[in-house]
Amino acid sequence: QVQLVESGGGLVQAGGSLRLSCAASRRTFSNLAIAWFRQAPGKEREFVAAISWRGDRTDYADSVKGRFTISRDNAKNTVNLQMNSLKPEDTAVYYCAADIRVGLKREDEYQYWGQGTQVTVSS
Repeated sequence: QVQLVESGGGLVQAGGSLRLSCAASRRTFSNLAIAWFRQAPGKEREFVAAISWRGDRTDYADSVKGRFTISRDNAKNTVNLQMNSLKPEDTAVYYCAADIRVGLKREDEYQYWGQGTQVTVSS
């Protein structure tokens, strides 16, 4: 079983930055691909970014390319999402998810989920 805990959410003005972290409980965290999804009020959960277990492959949604960067530190069982140039439309609950497979972008493909952290971007 893998437990994921997100942190780093908060309120920020448009144009600002936030850094989200996803911490995992399992020793074999380094064997898992990790993704970030987000869900805005009244909308479906959508893919944001993902990173392979070795960190040699990253994928991004078009809406965040060039603004968000996903990275991982397997020694600390942590994946980070650096979010720059934030926009009001980035407001959502952000979730991290994990799976042994690489390159997944659909919500229903991920086996493990965190509880989410709120990100609010004011205009």
